[in-house]
Amino acid sequence: MRRIINIAILLLTVLAAQAASFTVEAPRQVIEGNKFNVTFVLSNGEGSNFTPPEVSGAKLIYGPSVSHSYSSSWVNGKSSSSSSEEYTMIYKATGTGKCHIGAASIVSGGKHYSTRAFTIEVLPSGSSQPSQQTQRTPGAPTPYSDPMTQSADKEVSGKDLFVRIEMSKPRVYEQQAVVCTIKLYTKYQVSQFLPTIQPSFDGFLIEEIPMQPSLNKVETYNGQQYMVAILKKCILYPQQSGNLTISSGNYDVSVVQFDTFRSIFGTISKPVEKDLKVTSNKATIHILPLPEPKPASFTGAVGKFNVTTDVKPATGLKTYSAATYRYIISGTGNIKYIKAPEIKFPDQFDVYDPKTDVQVNDGAGDMSGRVVMDYTFIPQYAGEFDIPESEFSYFDPETGKYVTLTVPARHLTVAKGEGQPSNHYRMKNMDIRPIKSGDLGLKKSHGYIVDSWAYWLWFLLPLLALVALLLYYRKQLKERADVRRMRSKRASKVAQRRLKAARGFAARGDRSGFYAEMLNALWGYMSDKLSIPVSELSKDNINAELEQYGIDEQLRKASMDLIDKCEFAQYAPELASDDMNAVLDEAAGIIDRLESVKKGVRS
Repeated sequence: MRRIINIAILLLTVLAAQAASFTVEAPRQVIEGNKFNVTFVLSNGEGSNFTPPEVSGAKLIYGPSVSHSYSSSWVNGKSSSSSSEEYTMIYKATGTGKCHIGAASIVSGGKHYSTRAFTIEVLPSGSSQPSQQTQRTPGAPTPYSDPMTQSADKEVSGKDLFVRIEMSKPRVYEQQAVVCTIKLYTKYQVSQFLPTIQPSFDGFLIEEIPMQPSLNKVETYNGQQYMVAILKKCILYPQQSGNLTISSGNYDVSVVQFDTFRSIFGTISKPVEKDLKVTSNKATIHILPLPEPKPASFTGAVGKFNVTTDVKPATGLKTYSAATYRYIISGTGNIKYIKAPEIKFPDQFDVYDPKTDVQVNDGAGDMSGRVVMDYTFIPQYAGEFDIPESEFSYFDPETGKYVTLTVPARHLTVAKGEGQPSNHYRMKNMDIRPIKSGDLGLKKSHGYIVDSWAYWLWFLLPLLALVALLLYYRKQLKERADVRRMRSKRASKVAQRRLKAARGFAARGDRSGFYAEMLNALWGYMSDKLSIPVSELSKDNINAELEQYGIDEQLRKASMDLIDKCEFAQYAPELASDDMNAVLDEAAGIIDRLESVKKGVRS
């Protein structure tokens, strides 16, 4: 008896500690001629003198209907309880437009409580059943707040809990953004939710919108009220036309039901978990192909964009000094996937691959921001030059048409700087040879061509050429069978390609990348030239092989010193003070000297 009294005191203390609240629940939208409920809920209190609201735009059919409920539960050693009084009014929408619901009032514990006034939108008859969020005032109970309706012996059907895939649009163009939202609808509390098979997005590029799933929304779907959590939200960019389907996902869900029993203190509830397996629906969207013909300057941009350009430095360009041509595309659409345009630079410029920086924000239905493409170039000659006018085209899905923007030309004045043109550009603009003058050796001849030995030689030439080709082919087969010799022959070409890549790092001022590429070039050259396996590469082995190859001591020392210099600079770039262009010239000179030495012969 003493234990029962203590429990009763505890329950009364909990109830007394909970403040009373008066809230209202109603749909946001109804259809003309349909009935709808408006429920006024008094939580944790006993009410009297309930005053219904004044209503315009709807006719009262029944009410108020009063119901009382009380529940308590113990979870992990903690007790909780709640009580409520519900006053339900049933109305019928009499006309389209707005239905105004005034404030209702009640007295509880000597205090006067009122709800807020609100408005319901009445849709024309014949409209589809709206799926909307229910209007709820703060403190209103959730759809699964009453354990009496969530008994453990009740079967959880597909209408009580399900996962639904929603697409923001039924059809879009290729590369046009469409928002995919995966939602959990439930009438029960969910204690655990684990995806076992995620939906697949074949045919789409996907950009996920970060979010933390939580059951914090109430929606009405197919005329029933659910708590809703957004599990996943992403922006999809279709890569092909036709009907694309997002496959269903599988989920393991644990819901909370209640074993309830009555006692002298009221209804007692005990939570019970039930494990369910849930499969979501499939979603299909129709993808329209981009119209033909496409502009020549179109590279796949879909949305709305603007283009600006800039040159840094804007003035004071000099030969052999790096500069940047900046191409900026801003707007909304598939901006993250726009390809870098081909810019036609003057032939007298040494141009490197563009560096791209994408800055975007995920909006409600698309990505917006800008993409900056920096083209590094080095003028090789002084003078006046032009980066010609160009075009940028994109497809606007709102108008269904292509838009072509004109990118204005850029005039550049390049002054003479210190240095010399690179080997690649020294012979530019030299493709026309001088006109020959003087005695041309012309003469008049009356002989017959068949009497000439040259006439018969033309019959022998194909045969001789065939024999020479066969001999050359046999020689090539023999050389290619010698793997070590082929690696040695290609060593210089491979090294030159790597040195060119290092020159690009030097132009951008990237010392770490420069010396890393220089070491790749030097170690790779020594491995190929001397036929040393990579696993056995060391400076001692290289020095010994160079000596055996016939390289003099001075050239061997210069080679080892260069490798030491590059290794030191790579691991301590802040201490390295050597000019990167001078290091490039030194490496090229050493490789040329090594190539000039024949095996077994000292230079």
